[in-house]
Amino acid sequence: MVSDIFERRRDQAFPTLTPAEIVRLRRFGTLCGFAPGALLISAGEIAPGFFVILEGTVEVTHRDALGADQPVAEHKAGSFLGELAQLSNHPALVNDRAKTPVEALLIPPERLRAVLIAEAELGERIMRALILRRVGLLQEGAGGPIIIGRGDDRDVLRLENFLNRNGHPHTLLCPNADAGARGLIERFHVTEGELPIVLCPSGKLLRRPSENELARCIGLVGPINQDKLYDVAIVGAGPAGLAAAVYAASEGLKVLVLDSRAFGGQAGASARIENYLGFPTGISGIALMARAHNQAQKFGADIAIPDEVITLEAAPAGTPLGAAQHRYRLTLAEETASARAIVIASGAKYRRLDLDNLDEFEGGSVHYWASPLEAKLCEDQEVALVGAGNSAGQAVVYLASQAKKVWMIVRGADLTASMSRYLIDRIAAQPNIELVTESEVTRLEGKDGMLEAIRWQNRRTGAETRRELKHLFLFIGASPNTDWLSRCGVALDEKGFVRTGVALTKDCGALETSRKGVFAIGDVRAGSVKRVAAAVGEGAQVVAALHAYLTGAGS
Repeated sequence: MVSDIFERRRDQAFPTLTPAEIVRLRRFGTLCGFAPGALLISAGEIAPGFFVILEGTVEVTHRDALGADQPVAEHKAGSFLGELAQLSNHPALVNDRAKTPVEALLIPPERLRAVLIAEAELGERIMRALILRRVGLLQEGAGGPIIIGRGDDRDVLRLENFLNRNGHPHTLLCPNADAGARGLIERFHVTEGELPIVLCPSGKLLRRPSENELARCIGLVGPINQDKLYDVAIVGAGPAGLAAAVYAASEGLKVLVLDSRAFGGQAGASARIENYLGFPTGISGIALMARAHNQAQKFGADIAIPDEVITLEAAPAGTPLGAAQHRYRLTLAEETASARAIVIASGAKYRRLDLDNLDEFEGGSVHYWASPLEAKLCEDQEVALVGAGNSAGQAVVYLASQAKKVWMIVRGADLTASMSRYLIDRIAAQPNIELVTESEVTRLEGKDGMLEAIRWQNRRTGAETRRELKHLFLFIGASPNTDWLSRCGVALDEKGFVRTGVALTKDCGALETSRKGVFAIGDVRAGSVKRVAAAVGEGAQVVAALHAYLTGAGS
């Protein structure tokens, strides 16, 4: 494997522990031995934990698209096996096989989290190595499922975006260019209408799967313990939800985080965030949110993604209660979860244009975020983007670095009322961004799901423009994601946002909803400031309210 992470930061990705450090780790694990050829960790299966090699050599490999083992690394005494899958208790991405007789210290996932907390300096080195190893696997596409289909197919883009947003490696093979991909199609008798297919590490083949089917096949989400009563269930894994998870779990609360698609929310789709405190050179949304996701897992939060919440309701009468006065049950797509308190952090849904044929082009030609995947599709092409907020500004600058030209279509006379000054100045400085003001898209033209042209009209003069463009990006705001709250009695405002605080009663806490023990934070809350930093602040703030409620002070 030639990942530049493994080359440039090898000492950090594959550190060697000192004898003194190994002694400190012994109290967290048990000794075990393996004969040559034995698998310590098997790809596609949940590993028993994190191994510290005391004696012997272990070879790490991943299986390529043709079924051949490809080397990743070799571990000797003082090294440790594992990456983020061992922290999250997800199926392993690589095989770890004893090359010689091996003696190792096995530390199970829950004890690994204890190591990261109790041994701060050593835990930092281990955590950094686990993250860098995952980044290396992502760069190589190693260890994950194999997607076979055309790169511009809307279902391929959907699956790739889902895996990318969840930080999961994968390989894409195009049957038009790869003989191995054609061989798999012939071997499994796959028809054109069944593409794309996905070959999971377990060997199972999926034909044009949904995101949930793919997630369950690769073990990204598993069953929730039906007998466990969580202190708090957080619905939504965007900046607000992950911040609440980090602070609540770090203070000893039993935390469950649920999200229907991926961690990071809309912030996770941002090409670059430059006005977030502490990152003067900027950071991509996925990098910032991945750190928060890993941090929540480090402190022991249970995270189920993708797992969609269908309804929220109070537990049936007669259910034993804890210290708090209420207990809630969340109905999910295939199971239920129970918690003493709920934090609504479900954010917002992307707003769509009111065009009759919009759905024909969504996913393949119409996009709601601008990641490297979309940018690659648009390389050296002219594209259009609709929107005038900061997210639109970040996206248009990013796309301009890849596309031949970006037409930026906005309803207003300029950008000053809705966008930060630094982005306005940057857009003005880009010669290949053309700002089209006082205009709106009126028609999309194309066939077979592929966009061919876009028409827009000036709202003041009525003049219409037609451009032959194959990609359209929509950043026109969002509506609250609160449909799942329709039957639980949580009060919403006229636009569907969750009402909290004095908007309800003068004695209501700032983040409290109309239901005791149910709180709302982030973009879903009425009156919230729609910024990443504000969402993170509310995620931290709600934990104090949770403590007060759970100890009875808020009941």
